[in-house]
Amino acid sequence: MDFLRPTTWEEALAAKADRPDAVPIQGGTDVMVEINFGVRRPPALLDLTGVAELRDWSMTGGMCRLGAGVPYAVVVDRLGDVLPGLAQAARTVGSPQIRNRGSVGGNLGAASPAGDSHPPLLSAGAVVEVESRDRGVRMIPATEFYLGVKRSALEQDELIRAVHVPPATGPQYFSKVGTRNAMVIAVCSFAIALHPGERRVGTGLGSAAPTPRRALEAEELLAAELDWESPLDPALARRFGELCARAAAPIDDVRGAAAYRVHAIGVLARRTLAWAWTDHLGKRAA
Repeated sequence: MDFLRPTTWEEALAAKADRPDAVPIQGGTDVMVEINFGVRRPPALLDLTGVAELRDWSMTGGMCRLGAGVPYAVVVDRLGDVLPGLAQAARTVGSPQIRNRGSVGGNLGAASPAGDSHPPLLSAGAVVEVESRDRGVRMIPATEFYLGVKRSALEQDELIRAVHVPPATGPQYFSKVGTRNAMVIAVCSFAIALHPGERRVGTGLGSAAPTPRRALEAEELLAAELDWESPLDPALARRFGELCARAAAPIDDVRGAAAYRVHAIGVLARRTLAWAWTDHLGKRAA
């Protein structure tokens, strides 16, 4: 196995163009586990930890631009007010050591349906910035990024450079079900983002289908029937949960049964909507 270690973004793009079979690693929290357990043996590893610019974040063009190497710990410590849903999800990732190494960019690269960052990225309307040496930059909406189980829209010569996430304009929440309270892969997860200025709600489901996905019917229901000045109608919340559960297409596996996941998504959807709505009305009253 070859080990490639560029120190600039240009070197990284050149290495990926010349060796499209090289697997990128940022924190290595997914890839190294697979290698250690013999799940995969790539011909080459492309270590991006030496590319300093990937660890930067900034507010650019009204969006929060997170470099692909920004660790979860920075999202938790620095971006809780700007990206509260993503920060909540980041807090649930692994252990402190993993949160110091793992990154949202790495989560996107792995494209696992159970990745904790995917639901809040979907609910917020994130866009993934990717680049290749020969074809330049592409901006891929998160809704178009996930193609299948651990498959993404990345071409063989492309690398993830950053993810652009709109700053929260309303309450955001993330919740997940696991077999224990920490160091656990999600049995299922759900994210919600209220966009009061647009009178709409964004959703994101995790570990409940072959890819992370939105509950589009549920979003359309709330866009049509929510009264943004009044308490949440319990019947509307139940219908929202039912439509979110209907959007799920899970499997039975060692972490949970498909039927349980469908039920849990409905519960998480109702609960996160209630939490977000309470915050929304509280801010209006203040």
